[in-house]
Parts: sequence; C-alpha cells; structure tokens
Amino acid sequence: MTKKDLVAHVAGKTGLTKKQAGGAVDAFLGGIMETLKADDAKISLVGFGTFSNKLRAQRVGVDPKTHAKKTYPAKRVPHFKAGKTLKELIEKGPKKGKKR
Repeated sequence: MTKKDLVAHVAGKTGLTKKQAGGAVDAFLGGIMETLKADDAKISLVGFGTFSNKLRAQRVGVDPKTHAKKTYPAKRVPHFKAGKTLKELIEKGPKKGKKR
C-alpha cells in the first residue's frame, strides 16, 4: 500500500475528500515524526503498536570495497513494536506458502 492508496482508503472510510484525507494522513505522519525527534520519545497507539527511537551502539564493520575495518558511530534509529491486537490480526490473516 502506498501513501496514495492510504489516502484513498481514509477518504472512503470517513467520507472526507481525498484532499482532506491527505491532510489528515500528512498531519498524523508529521506528528509521529516530530515527536520521535525528541531523545526519549514514545508514541503508544493501544492495539496497534508503539513508535520510539533507540540508540544503536557503535560498531566495527568491514568496507566491502577495500576490506578495511571501519568504525560506525552510534546513532539513533526509529523503532516500532507491534501491539497485541495487530499481532493477532496478522497471525490470523491469510497464510501464504505451501498448503499441506
């Protein structure tokens, strides 16, 4: 699903125009991004999941071109943990793969 598909879905479910739904989706995503800029930010949507940021530790890696060791600095990265309701919904969803 693309952002355009999400806007169309929101418009269809709420009766808003696509322009209004696009504004709502943009506001929602913008709110999440603005909140996650803070150091100890956490957004909890009960049943859906929790957005937060985590600190990824410094690590040593290998440059694939030169095979030289390189130190990658610590950095903050976005993190999402699915909620119980979302996990259950996905688990009960259509199974892909070989049928038994």
